[in-house]
Amino acid sequence: MYSPQLPLARTRGFSPSESEKSQADRHPVGGSGGGLEASLVSVMQRHHHHSVVLRDRTDKARKDAIRSAAAVSDLLVEAVNGGVQEAYVNQKRIELEIRALAATVSRFMKQTDHWLASTHAINSAIKEIGDFENWMKIMDYDCKSINAAIRNIHQA
Repeated sequence: MYSPQLPLARTRGFSPSESEKSQADRHPVGGSGGGLEASLVSVMQRHHHHSVVLRDRTDKARKDAIRSAAAVSDLLVEAVNGGVQEAYVNQKRIELEIRALAATVSRFMKQTDHWLASTHAINSAIKEIGDFENWMKIMDYDCKSINAAIRNIHQA
């Protein structure tokens, strides 16, 4: 992603007399060749400077983008986790309510069983009382029949 950093072009430092000799040695036709070399070196240095500045801007922009993306992801995670946390708290509350409701249902079932047993006992007692009352009526009728038969025998 990054291009390798180009080394800066180095120019040899010449004294003015060496510079004139050097230019004259290299370019026998006038001394205009040294100006070309200097301008090429200058272009290379400007290019290198611009590429360094551009690379620095790109790095800064990349770091800013990463920082912004991290902030956005943190906000998204907080938003999602907030909902998840609320759902978790609600789930725990519901589980506690379910346990309480199950205990209440169990208590009501025991109470209902006790009431059923009590009503069955009362029913049985009432049946026995009804049976006893019926037996008493039959006994009373039988006693009256026997008494009437004895009177008839005694009067005859």
